Amino acid sequence: MLAIQLPARLVVRSITSFSSTSTTAATATTLQEIAATRKGLAKVVLKKGKTQIFRDGSPMVYSGAVDRIIGRPPPKTGDIVLVADGLEKPIGWGLYNSVSMFCVRLMQLEEEATRDLNCALDMEKLLETRFDAAIELRRSLGLPSVDTTAYRLINSEGDRLSGLIIDVFGDVAVVASSAAWVEQYKSEIELHIRTMKNIKHIKWRPSIDILKEEGLDITDQTDSDSSMLSEVKVIENGICYNVSLAGQKTGFYADQRENRRLISLISKGQKVLDVFCYSGGFALNAAKGGAEYVIGIDSSSPALELAEENVRLNKFNPEKISFMRKDATEFMKEAASRQKVWDIVILDPPKLAPRRKVLQNASGMYRNLNSLAMKITKKGGLLMTCSCSGAITQSGTFLRILQGAASLAGRKITILRQAGAACDHPIDPSYPEGAYLTNYLLRVL
Repeated sequence: MLAIQLPARLVVRSITSFSSTSTTAATATTLQEIAATRKGLAKVVLKKGKTQIFRDGSPMVYSGAVDRIIGRPPPKTGDIVLVADGLEKPIGWGLYNSVSMFCVRLMQLEEEATRDLNCALDMEKLLETRFDAAIELRRSLGLPSVDTTAYRLINSEGDRLSGLIIDVFGDVAVVASSAAWVEQYKSEIELHIRTMKNIKHIKWRPSIDILKEEGLDITDQTDSDSSMLSEVKVIENGICYNVSLAGQKTGFYADQRENRRLISLISKGQKVLDVFCYSGGFALNAAKGGAEYVIGIDSSSPALELAEENVRLNKFNPEKISFMRKDATEFMKEAASRQKVWDIVILDPPKLAPRRKVLQNASGMYRNLNSLAMKITKKGGLLMTCSCSGAITQSGTFLRILQGAASLAGRKITILRQAGAACDHPIDPSYPEGAYLTNYLLRVL
């Protein structure tokens, strides 16, 4: 059940709501005129000097940027509201939250709303438009295809639906919800997903801790599908995977697809080590690319069971690829002490810096892990190293961390390639916080 708490977080100045006028949406030229046709629509007025960042497109209006709220009665969580500058001129509209530190998620700026009157102040129609655009974008990128049936359909702010992520795995759509509005419009979202001809099942995976900060207490939730799937088979770059729908995040890291493909292209005849291998994505690509031998390391037994199953699914030679349950740091220290080296090492640790306040400690962990990885990379060999911590990526410190790791290891590095998430994970430049994955391919000397 959903319980929405609505404590007051902002000072609300109640005045008479906008009165209806004879102006209709069909003839309106401004968002203010369109709003005049809607009774009881509140207006969130921004502080002086706080407008430009949102006018430029940042969708997350934090409470500290708000000067006052005009409306009677005050808006409730989930209500559509106008967002206005200090002169009370609307700059856009969005969905209000009385509890979250982000009191409004902007959905449309005025310029777009007045160009497309059908979607102005209409969340259902806006959802339809945004879904259609997302589907068309993936089609233009060749997704899905015969070789790849796992991809991201909606990437939150990158697809202008802040708080909503949808990954498609074969005939299953996995919805990751991290905003109150997503839960409110659950039935509409599922309706749009079901219009996709290949989707037969929907798996809903709410981010419970984040939703608590949004004022939602999700104590019990069942999927709308009668069949409770736990696993699904997908193809990525021609490789078959068994995906656990109860696994990490949405179950599969489609963001690394293009980086995994690169590994398949450069692994022929090489000895490859995949550290933090999870279900074997990089290791399997190395095996497909003709690696002499591949070993994957992870501390999770369920992840390694999936990896072993994926080897069998693809009928790879088990003498060419294997997996070991071991702590990554312990394994690399032991390998370094024995002076064991690999031609290619992949280091893809879990998120070590979920928040900026732990950035310093996480930086030390990344430095130590990468230093060990460099020590066990053959001189002249390659290290593909990753950070999925948004705080690290956005701070711009990852390269400096890698330089420190090289110094600690007594090695020299050169950059061959820098990349991020796959192209089905678009990023809105007005919301750089959406960038989280950094991937470097290094030559280690």
